[in-house]
Amino acid sequence: MNFVQASPGLRAPLPSPLRAVMTQAIRIFDPIAGIRRNEPIVFSVDEDLGASFWWARTDRGERVLCQRLSEGSEPGKTRLVACLSFEGSVALTLEAPVEEGVATLAGIREMKGREEDCFVRLDTGAFDLEMCSGTAGGLGSSKWGLRHFRSLGDGFELLPSGNNAIGGFYGPFFTPENGLINPPEHTVVRIETIERGPVLHHYRMHGTIPDGLLDELKGKSFTIDWRFTHGTPFFQRRYVVDDFQTVINGRAVTNKITVGDEFEGGVGELVFDRFEAYGGTRYRSGDPYAGELVAMVGDTVAHSQNQNPKFEEFRAQLADIESAHWDLYWRLFCAWEKVLSEDEIRDRLARVRAASHVLADHPDQRPWILTDRPVDVSAVPHETIFPGPASKTVEFHEASGRAMVWWTSAPSGAFQIVQRRQSGWVNWGSNGENECPELPVGVDIKTAYGRFADIWQNVADQLETPPHVTVEARP
Repeated sequence: MNFVQASPGLRAPLPSPLRAVMTQAIRIFDPIAGIRRNEPIVFSVDEDLGASFWWARTDRGERVLCQRLSEGSEPGKTRLVACLSFEGSVALTLEAPVEEGVATLAGIREMKGREEDCFVRLDTGAFDLEMCSGTAGGLGSSKWGLRHFRSLGDGFELLPSGNNAIGGFYGPFFTPENGLINPPEHTVVRIETIERGPVLHHYRMHGTIPDGLLDELKGKSFTIDWRFTHGTPFFQRRYVVDDFQTVINGRAVTNKITVGDEFEGGVGELVFDRFEAYGGTRYRSGDPYAGELVAMVGDTVAHSQNQNPKFEEFRAQLADIESAHWDLYWRLFCAWEKVLSEDEIRDRLARVRAASHVLADHPDQRPWILTDRPVDVSAVPHETIFPGPASKTVEFHEASGRAMVWWTSAPSGAFQIVQRRQSGWVNWGSNGENECPELPVGVDIKTAYGRFADIWQNVADQLETPPHVTVEARP
């Protein structure tokens, strides 16, 4: 920091905004043992700071870049964010506004996207990710969300084709009761930039879900907030949906959703081949609903009297049902696709639901399993498990150690985990049997990726418990 020399041993007064800032210290304490890697630290100072970027210095002499936030700043108060690596505790003092141009600052970079509907592609310093707005084409490649995600630490791409996505939400709309409306595939989102700088990018998706069969789910809109910070090995999101109440799988569902993250390794290859919940995994294996849906596809193709030209198109594609893409199965019964009449969809999916309810809860065929060991999901029937409630979960690859860890600020009541070796498709979904959504609307989700399968519980604890931040007057 530059001082003007007024006379020997004296310094000229600092400009008033800077003088006020210098009297406040930001103290950060970590209640969790371990090293924090580029942890986002958000704090407020009681001063109007006009500059967008500020230099701060830790009590260890390290210079840190701070970004002024639009959200949370108001007259007499400025909110800022910085990313810090430290262990135990650290103190931070704002020093001066950044004089250099933003382009010269090390931080998050924007790059040229690969998909036509790319809204932004970011190099966060930890990940190369691409956020898309969707095309509403009804295909996997039509989805909004993160359609590419590559770790810069190991160079591994979790979504190479762009035909799947991280961050979609599905239930209670993507359910047999509602005619399987798939919000990520059937909706284009408008993306609003909330914060955009070298330390933090914050985006907000806005969308309206197409109407399905259930009147109580019609006309519903949603927002999703996404936050990415420089060098941080995790990202954050939050889903808000218009209030709703319905019945799915015979259960009342009030403001609960299915969030689904997908990954793809290619035929015969799995990005992740194990699942585990914090404190032990309680689950049932197999997916009777999927089997009943496939059986109904066969019955529909063989016996439906539908004369719709689109039905004939689907019938041709489903002629060899064993090799047909899974998406065709549910799309046949999707009200949005209009392959079948709504009455036929209701009738056929009601039969699927009735049979699935019985099979899902059959005590002899599907007992609950309790284990303290990771589950080899691809070794169980349908390469699918339905774990019970948890707020900290992981999917990891046993040989390489790569892992994705999820923490939710309120537990999801159930999960659907798929690790399908035949196609290489892997899924983490916050739903129970028969697509019943189980994650409360409005919870915060932190998702971390790295080669930390052996210490994933520590990572989950850090996601759950951020450092304590206080701002106090300096002595």
